[in-house]
Amino acid sequence: MRALKDSWTMAKRSLRHIVRSPDTIITVVLMPIALMLMFVYVLGGALAHQTGSIKYVDFITPGIIVMTVISGIAYAAFRLNTDIQKGIINRFRTMPVAPSSILSGQALSSTLSNLFSSVLVLAVAFAIGFRTSAGLVEWLLFAGLVALLTLATTWMAIFFGLWAKSAEGAGSFSYILLLLIFISPSFVPTNSMTPVLRGFAENQPFTPIIETMRSLLTAGTPGNKVWLALVWSAGILVIMYALAIWQYKRKTFVANS
Repeated sequence: MRALKDSWTMAKRSLRHIVRSPDTIITVVLMPIALMLMFVYVLGGALAHQTGSIKYVDFITPGIIVMTVISGIAYAAFRLNTDIQKGIINRFRTMPVAPSSILSGQALSSTLSNLFSSVLVLAVAFAIGFRTSAGLVEWLLFAGLVALLTLATTWMAIFFGLWAKSAEGAGSFSYILLLLIFISPSFVPTNSMTPVLRGFAENQPFTPIIETMRSLLTAGTPGNKVWLALVWSAGILVIMYALAIWQYKRKTFVANS
């Protein structure tokens, strides 16, 4: 119970920092919304014919939500590394708080803030014409997959936040993830890509995740890649959690020596 209470205290501290940071709000929330509006209203006319019977705004909404999550976790890495550089993490370690709460608080605040940002993006999508045939069960599965992906990539951000030498470099890993989103069926089907890009896009982790989200919202069914999406998300979570804990113990050991 003490660990849970301390984790929530640490999470509230991080959430206050997010609310008080206009640049974070602009990058995490407004940029994905602006990108969605650009694709729908500027490029949608040229790309809509490639999505078949699916309306273009319905087609790209899952990819935009994943992009929102990836944009948000970069700031988790930045904030954690900033706390390390300023010695705040070492200060926390000398206080009577549960050791696990230092990282779990960061993970909780990042997960909650990114889920909230995803809800805002989804609300804007509905405002510009997004419609779904998903029922309650499909919405719950969709929310669970988004939460699992958010938690998994948040621990990835925590690892890079601990590993990076500077706060500016801590969030740079997100550019690779954003590139993976563009080389995926987020904005156009993979069959419209060149053979080399199509081969890569169809076998990278974001593709089954995005396609499962899209199938849940547009077809009302998980589709045939739901287990692959879950395996990728859960696998990333387990691996990055283990790496983050290892890096944290290693950094703590170096600091103590």
